[in-house]
Amino acid sequence: MTDSIEQMFEKSGAVLKGHFRLASGLHSPVYWEKFQVLQFPEYTEQLCRMISDHFRERDIQVVAGPTTGGIILAYEVARQLGVRGIFAEKEESGGRVFRRGFKIDPGERVLIVDDVFTRGGSIRDTIDAVNDLKGNIVGIGVLVDRSTEKIDFSIPFFSCHRTEVVTYPPEKCPLCAEGIPLVKPGSSQ
Repeated sequence: MTDSIEQMFEKSGAVLKGHFRLASGLHSPVYWEKFQVLQFPEYTEQLCRMISDHFRERDIQVVAGPTTGGIILAYEVARQLGVRGIFAEKEESGGRVFRRGFKIDPGERVLIVDDVFTRGGSIRDTIDAVNDLKGNIVGIGVLVDRSTEKIDFSIPFFSCHRTEVVTYPPEKCPLCAEGIPLVKPGSSQ
């Protein structure tokens, strides 16, 4: 690999500094804008290769990701593994569901992929959507694990990169107290 994972994100302009509201609702002085790195096919291929190589011996039959970043990742990891890639979309009532004719057969071996992991909400919702179809989840792969607390899904977990980034509940955010403007980058779908 020509660049380290962190170098890929930094070169692409994906590591932003400021005052951000994350999809989890937490505030942070650092934001990892995954789409800045995912716009480069070379980086996307390398990152997805790390995930596909890690899980290659797990007999994966389908790769599933949550919208939006998970669509790109599910496609590329599935392409590298020679299997199907599908995605779960948000429901208005909460959670995620597979639409567009996507299906998972009972017992089918599923790898879940996602971009940036903080609290695991998108992954939890995708796990629920796979479980609703009685799929057999054999692994979870993410690009960046920026969680502050260990979350045990009881499923093998792999991240291409682990980073420690400070996060704050909104009511305890020192950036808010300083009056630094809050930015909500991207959108959660």
